[in-house]
Amino acid sequence: MSLKHLSLKAVLKKLEQMYSPPRTFLDFNSPLDLLVATILSAQCTDARVNKVMKDIRPRLKTPEDYVSLPRAEMERLVHSCGTYRNKAKFIQEMCQMLIDDFGGEVPETVEDLTKLPGVGRKTAAIIAYAVFGNNEAVAVDTHVMRLARRMGFTNQSNPDKISLDLMEQVPKEKWGDTTTLLISHGRAVCTALRRNCHECVFQSNCPSSETMGRKDLSKT
Repeated sequence: MSLKHLSLKAVLKKLEQMYSPPRTFLDFNSPLDLLVATILSAQCTDARVNKVMKDIRPRLKTPEDYVSLPRAEMERLVHSCGTYRNKAKFIQEMCQMLIDDFGGEVPETVEDLTKLPGVGRKTAAIIAYAVFGNNEAVAVDTHVMRLARRMGFTNQSNPDKISLDLMEQVPKEKWGDTTTLLISHGRAVCTALRRNCHECVFQSNCPSSETMGRKDLSKT
């Protein structure tokens, strides 16, 4: 196919043959686990979050457990995830809202999830898909943003606008998979430090192909 025919649908079809990612790369045993983990994942690696949550999960299992914990102890538990004061605050305020407004249960929709402190569109989309199987949005993290721009699927830099651009290009039932497949390729080949185009199956058609002498559109 020629460069102009490189489409998100075609890319996802090929990526499905290459990767079999889970619905999320964050470990969790309950919806609350994943909600806390996604808040911690801002500006932090999944590996670090999974390590921190491994210690938290056996101890804090309900919104009430989180709310009753002294703030200083909450901060200590999440310290290694960065911006720990804000994250501890968001987590405890979020759990209080779950108790007050949602009967202690994690809501299923992006609309309700984004009402919670510290929960943006990306976090809400991840939870809605990974926990409840609801394809309500494409979650855009740094990998998805980078690949979407490099491959010419968007020229936006705002994650919410990128999400909307991607959602227009694939069927709704593919929105959740779009996130995890692009993340998989972003980690394995199309990394932040290096495009590694010589290893990429899209190198001939990608508008950011280094092997074809094209500039990196994620930098523009």
